[in-house]
Amino acid sequence: MGALTACGDDSTAGKGDAVAITATDSACQVARTSFDPGAVTFTVSNKGQQTTEVYVYGQQGDSFTKVVAEVENIGPGLSRDLTATLAGGRYEIACKPGQTGDGIRTPITVSGAAASTPASSAADAAYDREIEVEVTATAVQGADGLSAKTGEKIEFKLENKADAKRALEIIDPSGKVIAEIEADAGGAAATILPLNTAGAGPSR
Repeated sequence: MGALTACGDDSTAGKGDAVAITATDSACQVARTSFDPGAVTFTVSNKGQQTTEVYVYGQQGDSFTKVVAEVENIGPGLSRDLTATLAGGRYEIACKPGQTGDGIRTPITVSGAAASTPASSAADAAYDREIEVEVTATAVQGADGLSAKTGEKIEFKLENKADAKRALEIIDPSGKVIAEIEADAGGAAATILPLNTAGAGPSR
């Protein structure tokens, strides 16, 4: 991959049913945890003091890291909808107060075979995993020792905790900058990028 320089009750819900998610700074309460295959809309309400984001993760190997759907930048007291198209299997819903880390996880189960409907735009935009890089006035965290498999689709996310604008560059093995993310002071930005070229990126 390239180098870096400096996301209730167990009753069954059918397709299209709205399901409440209550996010706080210390909990992620999902009103239902068992679903039929198909499109599910979650209504996320942030009851905490921090801006949050919510992810639906699918299973990848022994862990839940494959992003199926996400909604970001939900401020305190606000609500937003999150729609995911789910095939049969196990998933985890993660609420991330402060929009960082692995999140507070709630497992859910989808019974039955894959839905016979076309993939939604949310599914099309999904990615395999995320890499978070945090920048402060004096340090960069999360950019060392990273690796990826050829063909992985990754969301690179920049959390800027410095007092000025910062940028994150993704560089391919030839040294070419293939993406750049800029975040204002105290803000965050992200991009989704497939890594199709094998090799190690140059050191910076």
